[in-house]
Order: sequence, then structure tokens, then C-alpha cells
Amino acid sequence: MSEAETDRQFVTALSRGLELLRAFRRGERYLGNGEFASRTGLPKATVNRLTYTLTRLGYLEYQAELGKYCLGAGVLALGYAYLSGLSIRDAARPLLAQLAAETESSVVLGAREQLHMVCLEISQGHPLFRLNLDLGVRVPHGLTALGRAHLCGLDAAPRNAWMQRYGAESEAASWPETEASILQAVSDYQQHGFCYSLGRWNPEVYAVGVPLVAADGSGTLALSLSGPVFNMTEARLLGELGPRLLNLRDRLQSSFGNGL
Repeated sequence: MSEAETDRQFVTALSRGLELLRAFRRGERYLGNGEFASRTGLPKATVNRLTYTLTRLGYLEYQAELGKYCLGAGVLALGYAYLSGLSIRDAARPLLAQLAAETESSVVLGAREQLHMVCLEISQGHPLFRLNLDLGVRVPHGLTALGRAHLCGLDAAPRNAWMQRYGAESEAASWPETEASILQAVSDYQQHGFCYSLGRWNPEVYAVGVPLVAADGSGTLALSLSGPVFNMTEARLLGELGPRLLNLRDRLQSSFGNGL
């Protein structure tokens, strides 16, 4: 029995509805009830009721000619409410753009969403290389410098709880390597103040990451700086780019006091 099933405060019906909304992947416009059921593991009868309810509430729209659903404007309204309340994005935007241009890299501000990181802001500074990310795009948590940096910003207990959940939902064959790389990232962070990823998620991309933790404990975001392997060496990450990303993080933290 899962932790959610034993939690009396957990509303399973709401959780299932949100899982349907998360089933959409980047670039997908329409999904049918069969695809929802396949991706979420929910019975088709349950999916039918959930899609009906979400359509009535404006979070899905039904396209009769296709027999499928697309996301509704209600989802955008929720996303906008979140972004507009995150004032640190406005302060971070020019700093990210400056660092990206000066280092010919891609600099990202991100937040955790379940077992992923979501891009909140990105600046692309290399004339020939663009990280395949945009606002709202999710990337793997434990495989990226952005996600590992977020983990490094957590206290040991919540980080261990997250790793247990991640391990339970990962492929058994790949988890030991992923777990070892996360623990190495924590060690690197303790030594350097930042962590890094040398092609773990994308073999053509090297990256460095730092956590951005609210002083009052209200939240943890993360910053990463990425670039192509021909422009990013391990020595450059450790000697130049990691310290510069740390400096950017410190400037943001000092401008926002306790909160983010």
C-alpha cells in the first residue's frame, strides 16, 4: 500500500484528475481516453468520468470530430497565476541573460514538479547552440544539473525521502547509477558550493547547477548553466562557470531577503 493510500488527508480523486492533466507531453495537442488510461494506469471508466469533469471545469476541451481532448484555458490561467506570483523571475531575467551572453551558455531557473524540474526562465547565449528547453518544459530531476542542484538545497531528511520515491518509480536497472550520481552531486556541492553533470542527461551537454534556497525556508528553486561539450570542459565548469553561477545566485538571494 502506497503512502498516499494510507494518508487520510490525501484526496485520491483529485490526484487522479491532475494525473490526467500531466499526461500531456511536450508538443502534443490531443489525447483520447484510451491514451489517458494507458499513460496513467487508470481504468477507462474512471478516465471517462475524470475527462468529463475536467471538461466541465474548463481544464480540458473536447474535440468531437477527433474524439479527443486538448488542454483548456483553465490550465493556462493556473500557470499564469503561479508565474505572476513568482517575482524572482523578473529580477532573474536580466542576470540570466547577461551571464548567458558572457559565457555563451544556456542559463535556466527551475522549480521541482513531482519527479521533474520545470523551466521557469531561460536565457540562450550561444550563437550556434540552443538548449532544447522553453518556459514550462519539464526535464528529469535526478539526471540533470538543475535537478541535482535542487536536491543539494534540501535538508538530508526530505532529500532521502525524495530519493526513496524516485528509486521506487525508476527502472531497477538504471537506478543504482542514478543514485550514485546524485550522491556524488551532493558531495560535489559540499566541496565546491555547486554540482555538475558531464553529459549524464544529454551526452553532448555539460552543465553546472546551484540551489536557490529561501532564507525563511519557504521554497527551493535551482539555477543551471549548460553548454555544448566543445565549449564546456570540466576544468572550465569548476574554475569559471560554477563560481559565476554562484555569484548570480548570491545576488538574487540578497535582493529578495528571506523569501523568493
